[in-house]
Amino acid sequence: MFRSFATRKDLATGAGAVDVAWVMDAAVAAGLVAVFITVSLASPGPATSGARGTAIAVTLGLSAAGWIVWMLAGGRVWAVYGGLAVMSAAGGVLAGLSWDSAAVAVPCAATFSAGARLRIPASLTVVLRTVIAFVIAAKVVKAPTGVLLGYPFAFVGLWGIGLIRHEYSTRAEQAERMLAETRRAHEAETQAAALAERARIARDIHDVLAHSLAAVSVNLQAAEGLLAATTLPAENTELAQALECIARAGTWTREGMAAARRAVLALRDDAAPLPDQLSSLAEEYRTVGDLAVDFTITGEVRPVSAEASLAAYRTAQEALTNARKHSPGQPVTLRLGFEPEQITVDVVNPLPPRRAKGPLADTGAGYGLTGLRERATLAGGALEAGPVGGNWQVSLRIPA
Repeated sequence: MFRSFATRKDLATGAGAVDVAWVMDAAVAAGLVAVFITVSLASPGPATSGARGTAIAVTLGLSAAGWIVWMLAGGRVWAVYGGLAVMSAAGGVLAGLSWDSAAVAVPCAATFSAGARLRIPASLTVVLRTVIAFVIAAKVVKAPTGVLLGYPFAFVGLWGIGLIRHEYSTRAEQAERMLAETRRAHEAETQAAALAERARIARDIHDVLAHSLAAVSVNLQAAEGLLAATTLPAENTELAQALECIARAGTWTREGMAAARRAVLALRDDAAPLPDQLSSLAEEYRTVGDLAVDFTITGEVRPVSAEASLAAYRTAQEALTNARKHSPGQPVTLRLGFEPEQITVDVVNPLPPRRAKGPLADTGAGYGLTGLRERATLAGGALEAGPVGGNWQVSLRIPA
């Protein structure tokens, strides 16, 4: 039924901003503490003999209790209303009994806060309770007519100021929410545009690169078939070398096609999760037969961005390829780690014996690790590669 507008955090940022409502509440609290001290020392006051002193002591205590409930209510509107209701009734009586002291600040604070924090029906009951309690108590002690007429108008005026603050707070809250919704809409539009661009690039890669590699692969297979069917002397080593080159080119072409497919998947939303991609990659190298890949995952698996996923996949792919080139037949460990603010990819394989050289050691341009470092840097991460304790280790750390 009721609603409080004095929040304890900035609606746009959630934290870190100075809340005007909090500052005003702190000022009111300090003022009320001073009021309670002043009224306790005033005359007439709690120390006054007779029924009037007793009534002042009781209403002062009730006002303090209502003030404590009001200050500790937070966003619980029923507690705000309850505290202000006690303050309005007890404070009205207190101000009527001690109208020439600072006690009048208690009902003033109650009526202003009711207008600022509560809806009109609830705040109006607080104001009426304050006025009625004040008038009755002031008549009992025979307060001057000016006091009987002037103070109630002051209470109503402060209630009106509170209503203005209420309206201002409502409009400010709506404006902040609208601003937050506008920011979210802008972010959604930006993300949609990025996804559309990625989809376009994926289509271009598929239409140009994948189709071209497929055509090359078909022609290589045809050439291999024709050369294999050619009848030439057995000692013709050139033919054997040509067949070997064609077979190697066919292997590289198929691997390029697989890489192109993975690049397309990485650009699209339906790409497989990173653990599944690395698991499939490890299985591919196991299928070749010259690498024993042990793939492990540590940490709690979670989705990562396409850029981080692609960088991690490329790192693992390049490291496994290098292990296949330089340490064929040696076991390789591939680890994917999910840490609180980053993911890690570690590929470890034994260093080859000195002067040992695999048949694929001289293939490639030699810029694989350089490209991976550049990719990691662009994604905000870092890549390290080098010998560690008799092993060659490639380690990627990337925020995700």
